[in-house]
Amino acid sequence: STAHLIQVIMANFIAGETNKTIADRLMNLDISKCGITQCMYIWIDGTGEGVRAKTKSVNFVPKNAADLPIWNYDGSSTGQAEGRNSDTYLYPCAIYRDPFRGGDNKLVLCDTYKYNKLPTETNHRKACKETMDKAAATKPWFGIEQEYTLLGQDMHPFGWPKNGFPGPQGPYYCGVGADKVYGRDVVEAHYRACIYAGVNISGTNAEVMPAQWEFQVGPCEGISMGDDLWIARFLLHRVAEEFGVVATLDPKPMTGDWNGAGAHTNFSTLAMREAGGLKEIETAIDKLSRHHIRHIKAYDPNEGKDNERRLTGLHETSSVHDFSAGVANRGCSIRIPRDVAEAKCGYFEDRRPSSNCDPYQVTDVLVKTCILDE
Repeated sequence: STAHLIQVIMANFIAGETNKTIADRLMNLDISKCGITQCMYIWIDGTGEGVRAKTKSVNFVPKNAADLPIWNYDGSSTGQAEGRNSDTYLYPCAIYRDPFRGGDNKLVLCDTYKYNKLPTETNHRKACKETMDKAAATKPWFGIEQEYTLLGQDMHPFGWPKNGFPGPQGPYYCGVGADKVYGRDVVEAHYRACIYAGVNISGTNAEVMPAQWEFQVGPCEGISMGDDLWIARFLLHRVAEEFGVVATLDPKPMTGDWNGAGAHTNFSTLAMREAGGLKEIETAIDKLSRHHIRHIKAYDPNEGKDNERRLTGLHETSSVHDFSAGVANRGCSIRIPRDVAEAKCGYFEDRRPSSNCDPYQVTDVLVKTCILDE
């Protein structure tokens, strides 16, 4: 009926849905001979968690970030400046292929600087890069396991009953089947987008809470860990946007008997990876034990307050207040994988970083504590 049709149209309008067929037709236009490359500049906003983006046309194909011009934006609208002095600068740092526009078009990860050319408060890349340069000879490798949760536009977990809860946790981790996993098409699309862009994504899986997923980035050396993870996060939000769903990095999106979300960080140096490296791993863990509070403050953007909701000692976590380490123990702050203990070399996993951590801060403090003794 006409009334039903109007209801459908209004529902789509309210949900912010658009006709993708029209967009697809225009996106398939061949602009390769127009001499224009679309470069989407991406940066971290004043929350330390959100990403922003806008696009600049250039009349050449950039090969690296240094080819691109410094740009600016309204920092008063991103929590990074006052309205009376709002121009904030974007310094291109790394470029990736754009999986949405294709062709020669690029994604451009940028640092943010204030009017006086000093880093904004949420620009942790600059300090991280300086730390990584100091420690370059030790070949620090990282791998981060990024957990996240898919939500509907009503901010309710995607696929969950609207007026209730799914069954208890148990069958969902690495699950298969429509009654066990929700949103796999979003996950697969994101995986492909990361590969196309040039992100060193190494895997993905369904997590313990239904509608919760994880992807892994790494191994990455030095500053590239933070760069690749931030671009992977941007791609996650951008892909989810296409599907009309929300990807949240909240470390405890559902209270109660549900797992939270972390960004478990795997770390090693060349000495740890070589024969007999377990001794180096144990030395690093001893150093970490003496700087627990420092790391907790660096491991979420709210200086430990987000992790207080997640690190309770339950749901495969350690307590936020205590430091612990063990072999194959997911209830510890630091886990040494069983195969590493047997081989006596490899890496360790820091399970404390929250899902919404800044990877630049996480990798920076790990290197300072374990390598530079700063």
